[in-house]
Amino acid sequence: MRSTADLLQSAKAVRAFLSALTTEKKNAALFAMADALGGAAADILRANRQDVEAAQGAISPVMIDRLTLTESRIHGMAEGIRAVAALPDPVGRVLRRSERANGLTIEKVSVAMGVIAIIYESRPNVTSDAAALCLKSGSACILRGGKEAIRSNLAIAGALRQAVADAGLPADLILPVEDPSRDSAKALMQASGVVDLLIPRGGAGLIRACVEQATVPVIETGTGICHIYVDRDADIQMALDIIENAKCSRPSVCNAEEVLLVHSFIAATFLPLLRERLVTQRRAAGRTPVELRLDSRAASVIPGTPAGERDFDTEFLDYILAVKVVDSVDEAIAHIAAHSTHHSEAIITRDEDAARRFTAQVDSAAVYVNASTRFTDGGEFGLGCEMGISTQRLHARGPMGLEEMCTYKYVIHGNGQVR
Repeated sequence: MRSTADLLQSAKAVRAFLSALTTEKKNAALFAMADALGGAAADILRANRQDVEAAQGAISPVMIDRLTLTESRIHGMAEGIRAVAALPDPVGRVLRRSERANGLTIEKVSVAMGVIAIIYESRPNVTSDAAALCLKSGSACILRGGKEAIRSNLAIAGALRQAVADAGLPADLILPVEDPSRDSAKALMQASGVVDLLIPRGGAGLIRACVEQATVPVIETGTGICHIYVDRDADIQMALDIIENAKCSRPSVCNAEEVLLVHSFIAATFLPLLRERLVTQRRAAGRTPVELRLDSRAASVIPGTPAGERDFDTEFLDYILAVKVVDSVDEAIAHIAAHSTHHSEAIITRDEDAARRFTAQVDSAAVYVNASTRFTDGGEFGLGCEMGISTQRLHARGPMGLEEMCTYKYVIHGNGQVR
């Protein structure tokens, strides 16, 4: 087993190699990586079954779903890599050019980060997404997945490394961490001078640990306490469709809805329909019903579980939805400001003024009007795939695609100017 210290030195060694890679060579390696996933699917699925079996009883059913790979999901991972290959190369792109009165030409040019470390939990597809984005954006990547997915991650990384080598590039452009202990995570957090950017992708505990302990730059890919506000002028059927999609299509992901706010003007009509849709109909169809955790006003309209003190500040990642009745769009905005993690929020309304106020005043990475929060995703935004959803304001915000994986430098052309 290679030590984390050895991986850091290997990443440092290949960093310079990447800066000289042409777009054609990077794309050839990406297409080889996509093909390799298909060729190694049987081995990857075998490793994944071992991870899933080991995780039974230790994590929730929805997190088991997050861990589980299928042929379809592996195909989707491969297509994500091909989509990245099809995107323009961000490295070397001139972002801005200006000419000064003294004759200097100043260019702001997109360049690679260098070495990017990713610490992530549960989802094996992050291994291929991160490797593809880092390679195309010109950085070496160190991939430290969680112990629950260690066999899956190593099988995926092994296939990708072989494909990169077969394409004539150093396999160490992709460096999987074989040690899933906290020591390996801490080593990456404190690898000043080697790791140029650290991206944690997982639960609140992981992200908090990275922010508090890291001595290298960190981008917070945040937890998602995502809100949907149903305004007094909402299309009721549209609202029900969006809420079920946002809550139930895949509740274990960060862009799933966790909190529902309903205008008091329609609460008496809307809430019984909501319970019928999310509880009664889902149970009758053999699907998992949603547990509704209700504030006192919602509980006066429909039965459910009384909301606890922390229910409006919890990323459930499960079939649980906190529900609150509010009296105005302004109250909804104020509640979101107090409880949101600044990931994704939505308003369902036919009132254009309410929609404008909501989008202007809600300070989150993605703000929707009449659409599901489940679209906050690199693929859905046309970015090929993503490294995560940044909920901070510096450098990158929202789905982190190729452009967000780069930094920039200034290139200045002169003809003998002195100051």
